Amino acid sequence: MNKNIFIACDTKSTKKVSKIIKETKTNKINIGYKFGIEFFYSKSGRQFLNKIKKNKLIFLDLKLNDIPNTCASGVRALGDLKNIKYLTVHVNGGYEMLRAVKKSAKKINSKLKILGVTVLTSLSNRNLREIGHTKSIEKLVTKQAKLAKLSGLDGIVCSGQEIKVIKKICKKMEIVTPGIRLDGDKAQDQKRIMTPKKAFDSGATSIVIGRSITKGNIKKNIQRLIKSIK
Repeated sequence: MNKNIFIACDTKSTKKVSKIIKETKTNKINIGYKFGIEFFYSKSGRQFLNKIKKNKLIFLDLKLNDIPNTCASGVRALGDLKNIKYLTVHVNGGYEMLRAVKKSAKKINSKLKILGVTVLTSLSNRNLREIGHTKSIEKLVTKQAKLAKLSGLDGIVCSGQEIKVIKKICKKMEIVTPGIRLDGDKAQDQKRIMTPKKAFDSGATSIVIGRSITKGNIKKNIQRLIKSIK
C-alpha cells in the first residue's frame, strides 16, 4: 500500500483550502486532503469538493453514526461526489449499520473505501470511564477493529498508540492514523498523538495531519514534514 499523508482542511473557507492545496503541492510524498464536517456543512463546501480535480486524493471524514437506514441513505446522498476516495463511519454504530454503509458505498462508487473510526484521539481512558465504558482504550479499540473487519470495512482509523495491536487483527486493511504532530508541536486538543515517522514505522498506511501543516508557513511546514519521514 502507498503511504498517504492527508492534510486536514479544518476550515469553512474555500479560499483557505485552495491555498492549502496550492502550497502543499509536492512530488516527494503522497499528499491527499481530508475534509470534515466543518467544511462539508459550510455553504460552499460541498460544491467546492465537486470541483476538485479527480487526480487529487480526497478523504471525506463525516464519521457517520446513526441507525442503519439513515446512514445508508446518507451515503447514497453522496453519489454526486465522484472524486471521494475515503469515507468514515463510527464503528460503535454496530454491525448492521456498518454493513449498510458498505453496501450503499458499493452502489454509488465501487472504488469508495469505508474506514471505521475507533476511539477518537481526543479521548483518554478517563474520558471513556466518564462516558460509561469499563474497558481500556486498547481493549475497546481491539474489539472495534474485529467488528470492522467482520463487517467488511476497508480500513481502520485509530491513534498511533493502537496501530501495532490493530495491525495484528487487520493485516490486509488500511490503517489511518490522525492526531499527528511534527516534532516539538503542541498536542492542543488531542490526547493521543504521534509523529509522522513513528506512525509509519509502527504500521500506519496513512496519516492525517492538520495544524502542524496549516498553521503558519505552509510551504516550510511541508518541508519539515518531508524531512521528518525521510
